[in-house]
Amino acid sequence: AFNDKIRTYLRDHINASNKAEGYTSARNTGEIFAFSYPDSFLYNSGKGGNYTSGRIDIVKLFAWIGVFILLVASINFMNLSTARSERRAKEVGVRKVIGANKTSLMAQFLVESILISLIGMVLATILVFIVLPFFNELVGKQLSLSLLSFPTWLFLIGFALFTGVLAGTYPAFFLSSFQPIKTLKGKFVSKTRGLSIRSILVVIQFSLAIILIIATVIVAKQIQYTKQRDRGYNENGLLYSSIKGDLEKNYKILRDELLASNAVVSVSKNMSPVTDFYSNGWGFTSGTPTEQDKRISYNRFSTDADAVKNLGLTLIQGRDIDIYKFATDSTALILNESAVKSLHLKNPVNSIVDGDGTKWTVVGVVKDFIMGSPFGDNKPMVILGPQAWFTTIHYRLNTNNNIADNLKTIESIFKKFNPDYPFEYQFIDKTYEEKFKETKAIGTLAMVFAGLTIFISCLGLLALIAYMAETRMKEIAVRKVLGASATQVTSLLSTDFIKLVVIAIFIATPIAWWAMDKWLQDYSYRIEIQWYYFVIAGLLAILISMATISYQAIKAALGNPVDSLRDE
Repeated sequence: AFNDKIRTYLRDHINASNKAEGYTSARNTGEIFAFSYPDSFLYNSGKGGNYTSGRIDIVKLFAWIGVFILLVASINFMNLSTARSERRAKEVGVRKVIGANKTSLMAQFLVESILISLIGMVLATILVFIVLPFFNELVGKQLSLSLLSFPTWLFLIGFALFTGVLAGTYPAFFLSSFQPIKTLKGKFVSKTRGLSIRSILVVIQFSLAIILIIATVIVAKQIQYTKQRDRGYNENGLLYSSIKGDLEKNYKILRDELLASNAVVSVSKNMSPVTDFYSNGWGFTSGTPTEQDKRISYNRFSTDADAVKNLGLTLIQGRDIDIYKFATDSTALILNESAVKSLHLKNPVNSIVDGDGTKWTVVGVVKDFIMGSPFGDNKPMVILGPQAWFTTIHYRLNTNNNIADNLKTIESIFKKFNPDYPFEYQFIDKTYEEKFKETKAIGTLAMVFAGLTIFISCLGLLALIAYMAETRMKEIAVRKVLGASATQVTSLLSTDFIKLVVIAIFIATPIAWWAMDKWLQDYSYRIEIQWYYFVIAGLLAILISMATISYQAIKAALGNPVDSLRDE
């Protein structure tokens, strides 16, 4: 409502004033609005004050992954509870004979499930305190968990109760539905139904695990692909320092002493670090622009001299800006390739470009280089002469000298002309690497969660194959007596589970493709999803499940059939 009032005021007052000065609404692509500052850290993507996405999407992503892992663990509990049902069948039968009804039995099994969940909550809380420092290091934040807060305990206990009910409802219903006469006679008739439900749950488990494996592979490939992208400048030995205190006033003599010191080979004063841009906007035009041309946004950069040489840019046409050689270069301009296209310049050098209330003369054209996100497209860029403003000094170290000696010399010169401020610097290659920090953290967390999901799924699979081997012990013994080899018995026990994993692969593949394709749409510079990513994930899932199954299957196959048939 408040933003609506702002828009109304602008329409009735400011826009009317602009029209009087010949400023048309067609060129007005900006908008003023109010937005909650705390919300800006998570909701940093949107338009016109309606910011509903951004970093919050990452939080939601991992919240869903947490839900997946909880679901996998709950499925394990359901599978193992129903797999052990024969052992508790007589208990259910006896309880029903002495008067217990289905509701009381369900309540008993639910309470057992909730108690297990509460114990798990305590263990999980202890584990969080152990793992939290490593997690903080990974994400670069200082998160903490306070157990003195009532809402925290309320959430933990409530969530544990919810998980206990979620995981325990089906087993409670399943176990309490046994018929006492049949169970007491040892006629357990629910095997087929139980097996089919357990099969479905195993498929769901491995589908979730395979989706996370595919996601991990694609995130890793996207990071690798982007890191191999040509940056357009030479970051080796390139550093920058922010202009503070007396550095602006003493810059010329500072520059001369740096170059004379032999610690650096080149110096330039710029609007921002080459890894980022501090200013962008529309308004740069040439010739007879259309209204659409007037609304094209340009990233701004600036230099006093030697930017092309110092930053290692690739000069395609013309020359570098150098105010110390050419007095008229205060309004000189260098364009990148994208800007030349946007301005429709066939012969850009010596062309006149209007912008920021100044007529700029184009003296050179450079190859596109990455200033913003390495995952995005290269934007049109203007490198302005020294009539623009500056915040940064770039300098390239002399690689013939020791780096520590170079820095010591540079520090002494900076302190000489700016004694009230500490000497601070950043390596460009380290600054560029920071651009991948968030995406690498996503990839690492996805890998950890995928591993955790696979581990939990395999624990469940191991327990199920052990249970199956136990319940089919006499069948296995008879087969061995009749001549079945250990390989045949192993195949007998393994085949059904491998089939379930294959089914999970076919279910997970389209879901993972859809989800990761949607994720990649956020990046202009992105990989194409390849078919072999899914093959890798599928083979990995099969190999892990086979390794899990094989131990118990081989153990059962190598057992002595006499021991199993002794009671018959």
